[in-house]
Amino acid sequence: MTRRTLILGGVRSGKSLYAESLARADGREVTVVATATAGDAEMAARIAAHRARRPPAWSVIETHVRLAETLRQTCRPERVVIVDCLTLWITNLLSADDEALADRETQALCARLRELPGGLILVSNETSLGIVPVGALTRRYLDCAGALHRRVAAEMDRVVLLVAGLPLTLKGSS
Repeated sequence: MTRRTLILGGVRSGKSLYAESLARADGREVTVVATATAGDAEMAARIAAHRARRPPAWSVIETHVRLAETLRQTCRPERVVIVDCLTLWITNLLSADDEALADRETQALCARLRELPGGLILVSNETSLGIVPVGALTRRYLDCAGALHRRVAAEMDRVVLLVAGLPLTLKGSS
């Protein structure tokens, strides 16, 4: 039975597929909380591919900013919730006109994680394995993602890194 799992990995590493396989194996009802926005044709195609491979019985909730509140309303003992993905959510937060929004919302999420019932699978891109970028916004994004990953990983029962489709368990049992 799935409790709380954080799945990290690079782009196209198999994170979402792995999260979906965990949810299928759990046996409870599944809700996907999608954070992406289809800003261009390529992203719209990615979103469509994700939708097409999910079982029709799975419900989908789109949330772009208020993730902690969405999880409070959605998580139930009889349900597994997949959040796909945290780094797209951070992008949404940093794109808003409110400078403090990212700090407020990430704090709200981290404060709520321990009390959420049911299964929870968080998917996120590991973005901090390369060089430090020149642009201030990109550095802020990487700083926010890295800090969020550390805080979320501390709260989760299991943390998995996906590399080339292979899961490497960093925390908890495999």
